Amino acid sequence: MTGLRVERVGPLATIQDLGRPGWHDSGVGRSGAADRAALRLANRLVGNAEGAAAIEVLLGGLELLAQRHLTVAVTGAPAPTAVDGRAMGPASVLEIEEGQRLRLGFATSGLRTYVAVRGGIEVPPVLGSRSRDTLSGLGPEPLAPGVVLPVGPPPRTLPIVDVAPVPVLSPGRLTVRAVLGPRDDWFADAATLFEGDWTISPATDRIGARLDRRSGGVLRRRFPGELPTEGMALGSVQVPPSGQPVVFLADHPITGGYPVIAVVVDADVDVVAQARPGQALRFRRAE
Repeated sequence: MTGLRVERVGPLATIQDLGRPGWHDSGVGRSGAADRAALRLANRLVGNAEGAAAIEVLLGGLELLAQRHLTVAVTGAPAPTAVDGRAMGPASVLEIEEGQRLRLGFATSGLRTYVAVRGGIEVPPVLGSRSRDTLSGLGPEPLAPGVVLPVGPPPRTLPIVDVAPVPVLSPGRLTVRAVLGPRDDWFADAATLFEGDWTISPATDRIGARLDRRSGGVLRRRFPGELPTEGMALGSVQVPPSGQPVVFLADHPITGGYPVIAVVVDADVDVVAQARPGQALRFRRAE
C-alpha cells in the first residue's frame, strides 16, 4: 500500500496513536502520543477517528514525499510547514499531490509536532496499538530515510475546514496544576514543590520531563531508602535520590520505588509534553 516516503528526519520521529491501554498486568505501559490533544486535533482535521496513528516529530526537520494524493494536517509545536517550498499555515488542512514534498522546519516554541494523514498510518499494530514505546521498544521503529508509510483507506466523511484556531505555545514560563500526594509525607516540606521556578532539563524525553531547580535547591526527603515498588500514573512527579523531580510522560514505567510527591492533572500533562529544555515551569496547586 502506497502512502508517504520518509526523505529526511530530524532529531526523532515516531508513529503514535492514543496508546495500548489494558496491559499493565503484563508490565506494558500505555505509551501513545505525548501531546494527546494535538494528535486528536490533527486527526479530526483530516476526518480520522481521534486515535488514528500519526507521526510525532521531535522539534521538526521531517521531510515526506507523497506517493499519491493525500490530505494532511500538522498540529502541535508550530514547525514551519511547506509543500514544495510553498509555506502553509499552522493547524491547516493540506491537499498534497503525488510527487509533492511536505517539509517541516524546526519549531520556535513547543517540542512535538504531529502530522496526521487522512486514513491514518497503517503500520502493523502491536498489542492493539501502532505507537512506538521508547522505554520498552514495542511498536514500529523510529522513522528513517527510505521508510515507506502505508496509509489506510479514507473515512467516508470529511470535515469542511481549512484551518483550526489554536493557541500559540508559549516560549516563556509554563504553569501546570498538580495535586500533592500520594507520598508527599516523605518530604521535609513538600510545599516547596510549588515555590519558585523549575527548569526543563536537556535529559527530557518521552519517558519524563526532568526538572532542575533554578535556584539550585532540591526536594529533601524525610526518610532514607526507597518504597516497595508501586504503580506509577501518567503525570506522576517522582523524586529520585537527587531531589530533582521527573514528571512522567507517555512512555513512563508503570511501577517504581521512588516516592511520588504530586501528580500533574491530566489536562496539563500535554502542556508538560511540549516544554522545551531550558524552559521555566512552575507548579500550582490544583483547586
